[in-house]
Amino acid sequence: MIEFHCLSDSEQLAEAAARQVLVAAEAAITARRRFRLVLAGGQTPLATYRRLAEMSAEWGHWEVFFGDERCLPQTHPERNDQAARLNWLDRVPIPPQKIHPIPAELGAKTAAARYTDLIQGHLPFDLVLLGLGEDGHTASLFPGHPSDADALVIPVYDAPKPPPERVSLGPRALSNCQSVLMLVSGQGKRQALARLRAGEDLPIARIRPRGQLLILADAAAWG
Repeated sequence: MIEFHCLSDSEQLAEAAARQVLVAAEAAITARRRFRLVLAGGQTPLATYRRLAEMSAEWGHWEVFFGDERCLPQTHPERNDQAARLNWLDRVPIPPQKIHPIPAELGAKTAAARYTDLIQGHLPFDLVLLGLGEDGHTASLFPGHPSDADALVIPVYDAPKPPPERVSLGPRALSNCQSVLMLVSGQGKRQALARLRAGEDLPIARIRPRGQLLILADAAAWG
């Protein structure tokens, strides 16, 4: 069951999202002494990451994974892991060995195989963060784009937006979690969010966590 909440603006969205992440972290650490978090790429989550960088948490118990990555050189500024490091991860004491970037610089096929081997021993995740593209994509799962429904990690070729080669967790891996938090901001996402609210078969509809799937949107996206 998808639950929608509308926030007044992007700042309120980032604050609410950061609080949701911390609540999930506290619950997971209390229950299991670790918090396994999957990060979203794109621009919308960056404000949330900057909020988290200013907050206190038991960072030593956090373990970070990525929902998707672009097949670009390891330190390319347009990679999702580099943006997360710049805005958050390099500013808090999460142990480096507990941050698991997708090795997308190796190419989609090799990176997908290696990340599959990695995450198999770390499932289920506690919280998965996702975004929503203007075309309705989430992670690097694009509407109408072929993918292997059984694969934990999917090599993506000929993506509808650049770069064409990517790596993405598949619906099977993204669903293997306690909860999902999707962040949607900006007027450019309004049509995609309306399609989602109307029940259209977008990739997010195939992601079914064990618990809550919460979508936080700002008023510009909500319309």
